[in-house]
Amino acid sequence: MATVVGIDISQEWLDVAWLPQVGSQRFSNDTAGIRDLVRLVQELAPAGVVMEATGGLEHPVAAALGVAQLPVSIVNPRQVRDFARAMGKLAKTDAIDARVLASFGERIRPPVRPLADAETQALSALLVRREQVVEMLVAETNRLKRASPSVQPDIREHIQWLQGRLDRLNKDLGSMVQASALWRAKAHLLQSTPGVGPVGSTTMLAGLPELGALGRKQIATLVGIAPLNRDSGLFRGKRKVWGGRARVRHALYMATLVATRHNPLIRQFYQRLLASGKPKKVALVACMHKLLTILNAMLKYQRPWNPVSQIIP
Repeated sequence: MATVVGIDISQEWLDVAWLPQVGSQRFSNDTAGIRDLVRLVQELAPAGVVMEATGGLEHPVAAALGVAQLPVSIVNPRQVRDFARAMGKLAKTDAIDARVLASFGERIRPPVRPLADAETQALSALLVRREQVVEMLVAETNRLKRASPSVQPDIREHIQWLQGRLDRLNKDLGSMVQASALWRAKAHLLQSTPGVGPVGSTTMLAGLPELGALGRKQIATLVGIAPLNRDSGLFRGKRKVWGGRARVRHALYMATLVATRHNPLIRQFYQRLLASGKPKKVALVACMHKLLTILNAMLKYQRPWNPVSQIIP
């Protein structure tokens, strides 16, 4: 049987486990440790290497493994936790987590998903920072309404500073997109759609690079707006959407809210669903699905927005 490697990543350590020839080893999470880890994995010649998405800690390891042309899969931690519970693995240590990841890779065989290139990672990091600044702005604005007059000047000064940082981040994001011919062309196509602005298009470029390369069902599942069945025996539950890429889904949600007012095609579709008795939330998710499908087709066929002849394969 082919070897599968699981790697658990923490601030200090890299715990490696492999199956079916059971083995494990620990390396320090630094340049030398990553180099030794890559050398070990190359010797094992695995069919797959599985790691969790850990908020950026996985990037150096995944990049080094990618350079060595090893088949890396970065998976959702929730999937791994659910798998561990299903297997009765309730204890949790770094070494146990590495073995669980190896077992997950052996049983599930997740698709190989290499790390995004350096430019995409940089764009994503700027987007995350922008979200953080927006959250701080909202918090300070709300705080100003309840603040004592003695501290209001300080809060106003901080709000002004945060607004300046937000403006700077918006310019940096725009400059980064314009510096890439590929991103510039994709952003132009996406922003030709009423409802999709610079932030929305940039979020999709950074967080959904598969847009335009997958089918509509696959792309909807990635974003987390594909309705999933909840049936058991004679019971037929309501289909629900869950999972997916939260940042992209939020950007699509905001674009759809605008589109239900200013995009003729989406507005008519939304109003038709409401007239048929659909709850607003259900109608809005359906519009998100429709808008995403259109955007996917636009990038696939390299066609700008056209409300008359939109092709949805």
